[in-house]
Amino acid sequence: MAIPHLSRLPMNTDRTLSREIVATQIPSGDKHTLASGTKLFIHQTLGGSYTVQTDFGLFRLDGKDADAIGEKAVDHSVHAATLDGGAPDPAAIWEQLKRVYDPEIPVNIVDLGLVYSMDVEETPDVTPTAYRVNVAMTLTAPGCGMGPAIAEDAKTKILLVPGVTAADVRITWEPAWNQSMISEEGKMKLGLI
Repeated sequence: MAIPHLSRLPMNTDRTLSREIVATQIPSGDKHTLASGTKLFIHQTLGGSYTVQTDFGLFRLDGKDADAIGEKAVDHSVHAATLDGGAPDPAAIWEQLKRVYDPEIPVNIVDLGLVYSMDVEETPDVTPTAYRVNVAMTLTAPGCGMGPAIAEDAKTKILLVPGVTAADVRITWEPAWNQSMISEEGKMKLGLI
């Protein structure tokens, strides 16, 4: 399986929007229209989305709007074979989940310990055989308005895996997340070890 390397822009890169876009405000999760000509700083470019700061606060821009800030969209296509019977490869699904980031934290949701479970189930009585992926995840804080945006990002990336016909990403609060759930790699990126 070949997965393209995700590029990172230098922090605090000055940009100007070349066209109007709809962005998600951080941390509320509210949608706002940013006008063409809006000046912004790019803080994070991970997982194909952009965390930017404007005079109106922090926002998450979808990768589909990369051209509006002078960037090329990241290719998230998955080049993985299916397993016997056309089932998706669980390793490819985990790799896709590692491409999902909280817009305020430079560590993917898997290494943050936010993904509690992932399972692939065959959809009964469907011909040809269909496969659904179910993910249970949490967030670092219960009040985070970005939860639906992060879950949708995960779902969109999972649906790109060959053999996946449906995906459900559910946010749960049990057990409560804590820093001990962060992987060693995640702790190193955050400077916790």
